[in-house]
Amino acid sequence: MNIVIFGPPGAGKGTQSKFIVNKFNLYQLSTGDLLRNEIKNKTPLGSKISSTINSGELVSDKIVNDLIEKIISNDNYKNKIIFDGYPRSLIQAKNLDDLLIKYKQKIDIVLKLSVSLETIKKRILERQTKENRADDSEEIAIKRFKTYQKSSEPVLDYYKQSNLLKVVNGEAEISKINSEISVLIEAIKG
Repeated sequence: MNIVIFGPPGAGKGTQSKFIVNKFNLYQLSTGDLLRNEIKNKTPLGSKISSTINSGELVSDKIVNDLIEKIISNDNYKNKIIFDGYPRSLIQAKNLDDLLIKYKQKIDIVLKLSVSLETIKKRILERQTKENRADDSEEIAIKRFKTYQKSSEPVLDYYKQSNLLKVVNGEAEISKINSEISVLIEAIKG
């Protein structure tokens, strides 16, 4: 099965994705990781990505789509992908559908971790203290939360219309969230 997971920065997407990957033997496709790997492996595409990011621009949909197609077209990952951080726009969601159709696959479920801005701020401050992450400040957290809300709204509506969207309470304890997600996935697996 293929899963899409949504949630604002600090919602616990990474934690939940790892849990789902381990429990259901899936491959976590994180666009951030794909981009970082190209840079790390010093590919020609990697240097293009690096200069784009360093200039403060977003990497083009074309580059992201090509990287994603590489994974979707790989038989090792067929119907075993959790999309983490993708699609981020309606264009990307429709492109993902086209790619999946091309390789005879589909999205089975879309999970949205629902978390309030207050909780995000609290988690970001905790994470900042524990992990000393430079990208974690309350100001940045608020900005990223608002950007996420604005950009994800049309994508979530798109999946809601297809009856794929399931909202999970991202405010709960990690183990409770794990359980709720497991129940939703098991129901689809049948």
